[in-house]
Amino acid sequence: MRKASKRFRADAGRVDPKKRYPVDEAIDLLAKFTPAKFDETVELALFLGVDPKKGDQIVRGTVVLPHGLGGKTRTVLVFAEGEKAREAEEAGADFAGGQDLVKKVEGGWTEFDVAIAVPAMMRFVGRLGKVLGPQGKMPSPKAGTVTDDVARAVKEYKAGKVEYRVDAGANVHAPIGKRSFEAGKIRENLFALLDSVRAQKPTTSKGIYIRSCTLSSTMSPGIGLDVQ
Repeated sequence: MRKASKRFRADAGRVDPKKRYPVDEAIDLLAKFTPAKFDETVELALFLGVDPKKGDQIVRGTVVLPHGLGGKTRTVLVFAEGEKAREAEEAGADFAGGQDLVKKVEGGWTEFDVAIAVPAMMRFVGRLGKVLGPQGKMPSPKAGTVTDDVARAVKEYKAGKVEYRVDAGANVHAPIGKRSFEAGKIRENLFALLDSVRAQKPTTSKGIYIRSCTLSSTMSPGIGLDVQ
């Protein structure tokens, strides 16, 4: 097991593991941690009161963060042909194409962050599940990545739209910005994600829905939040 760094141990010593911090206090504490040599991504981790083994308790959704994600703009690919491909390119898509692009991805090329497809292309894109599924890049209607409004989808993902999905352990992990963001921007992005996850609560989920919530950055310890 990898030993925690001296810096990580020092920052962890600032955190009371039994305490659930108010959001503003947690963001202030995160800012006091020793910064890395790069602009770390700020992340939110949620443990939900759902059973992911049940199909009607899969929590999945998207949210456009008010202040985006910062850093490098995500690379967006669009499976479309003709006029829709042109719309995608005009909106800022990095790659747009039809069956030739499907074949390229089928061969193992996945140098993009987000894949969007028009419904007419899904009969071809559907066979890419084994390639894109494990990477979380498979287009889906629920995520808004299967749509005829490709221009809007491209612009939203370029601006910082975040897709999230509960994992097998009932956890949701999602980025909400960068360490360099002002506290107010991190706060607004955080609550935008929380509101979106709350809106996705399955009707069959009973009891406490968000059982725990943790704020952290790429190289920092987690800070438990009070979000009830």
